[in-house]
Amino acid sequence: MTTSMTQQNPPLLNRSMLNKVPEITLFFWIIKILCTTIGETAADYLSETLHFGLTGTSLVMGVLLAVVLVFQFRAGKYIPSIYWLAVVLLSIVGTLITDNLTDSLGVSLVITTIVFSLILAAVFVTWYAVEKTLSVHSIITIRREVFYWLAILFTFALGTAAGDLTAEKCDLGYFVSLLIFAGLITVIVAAYYAVKGILGTKHHLQSGNAVLSFWLAYILTRPLGASIGDYLSQARADGGLGLGATITSALFLMTIFGLVVYLTLTKADVIASTVLEKDLKEQKISH
Repeated sequence: MTTSMTQQNPPLLNRSMLNKVPEITLFFWIIKILCTTIGETAADYLSETLHFGLTGTSLVMGVLLAVVLVFQFRAGKYIPSIYWLAVVLLSIVGTLITDNLTDSLGVSLVITTIVFSLILAAVFVTWYAVEKTLSVHSIITIRREVFYWLAILFTFALGTAAGDLTAEKCDLGYFVSLLIFAGLITVIVAAYYAVKGILGTKHHLQSGNAVLSFWLAYILTRPLGASIGDYLSQARADGGLGLGATITSALFLMTIFGLVVYLTLTKADVIASTVLEKDLKEQKISH
């Protein structure tokens, strides 16, 4: 009786759903970079242009993020509008976490970069210890989704700290920082395809290669996006193009909106059931 009821009604954290995140396509990376740029410029816009201040902006964005995440967790499948709104808000909140530590509390960018690196590593280690996978092709339980969003949050916080450290503390400037992070992502992509060519698509280690490459690229797109945002919005005297946070944020938000509408209508980034089945099968084999 107890066993039967457990099988029919699994614990909430383990309850299986349709995959809650998008397929990793070109659209994914374009929107991701746009979101990271918004995280940098929108935080500045709200805090400085609208005079919310760092504390006020943090409170408003924190509440909005909590509300959107409630909708995200309650959804039984991937819904582009909710998912990407959550990513935009996480990008802003991740930026604000770093800004509060460095600007309000005086914590150095070196320390914040190290601390967020350690926290993110701890999230990944715990996630893998519990779930035996870090794949985004099988975010089908609430527990996996919790790990996923924690990882996303701290990639944004880490990316903000690392981007500011490179551009400001090391005094390399926004454009040079942009080139550095774009170059690192290019190296990761090249390494992924090189390893894939050596192993072959069916080799059991290829899934690990894909997961590692994804998360490394995901982490680096945050400082890349931040550098793009700063380069476009900051004054020319400070090494930027002088477009301002308002124009930059508006342009990127409109682009994100258009792409999300397209994905909602076409479902071009919905993970196919065959991909999910393959991922779950590989996880069983690895166990």
